[in-house]
Amino acid sequence: MINIITKGWRPLLVLLLLFIIWETVATKFEIPNWLLPTPTKIFYEGFNGWSHFYPHLLSTTKLSLLGFSLGLSIGLLTAILLHLLPFFRDSIYPLLIISQNIPIIVLAPLLVIWFGFGLLPKVIVITLVCFFPITVAALDGFKQTPNELRHYMIMAGASNKQLFWKLELPYALPSLLSGLKISATYSVMGAVISEWLGAKVGIGVYMTLASSSFRTDRVFVAIFAIVTLSLLFFSIIVLIERWLVRWQWKGAE
Repeated sequence: MINIITKGWRPLLVLLLLFIIWETVATKFEIPNWLLPTPTKIFYEGFNGWSHFYPHLLSTTKLSLLGFSLGLSIGLLTAILLHLLPFFRDSIYPLLIISQNIPIIVLAPLLVIWFGFGLLPKVIVITLVCFFPITVAALDGFKQTPNELRHYMIMAGASNKQLFWKLELPYALPSLLSGLKISATYSVMGAVISEWLGAKVGIGVYMTLASSSFRTDRVFVAIFAIVTLSLLFFSIIVLIERWLVRWQWKGAE
């Protein structure tokens, strides 16, 4: 833990240097604001326009959490079914891989046609983005269970239910949490994409309006908000991971 904290200043320093270079170049070459605003102007717009931007941020956050929760539930349930039912896994798993080759942005118009402009198509988009990493990570985690421990529990008379809950699931937690970290960041991206389907509020709507009016500073405000929100979700999963799989973090300190 201490090792992580002591190294945390390095990416912040790199980020600060990038902002300084950005500010210097944009100012020196007098780049127009509509083309590339300086970081100070972006932060100034974010501060002054916070009251206008906050409802969009709140809407996207709620939508991301809802879609991520459904993606987690469906992804974990799918992984458990595929793990416990091998014949089901052999039939369904290839179809899951094929489904990920279809760009979400292509499915979005179809979802609007089928389900309208309400909440449902937006939640479906986020769920489709989130559930696959969770499913794959959980399946890989189930395979990490040592065979000698499995054989020992079987010899001790453990049932399939006990084998799963007391051995396979705990060993799958590190892999599952890795999938959760990926899906948590994807959920924000999925929420923004889904808001392009015709939402009235959200970061995606804010970006569309800002882009159409050539307010590039507001577009960057939205981008920074998306990055910050994704990092926040990622950090929350990391904290949960430290609590659930303490032995890994103790070994890393």
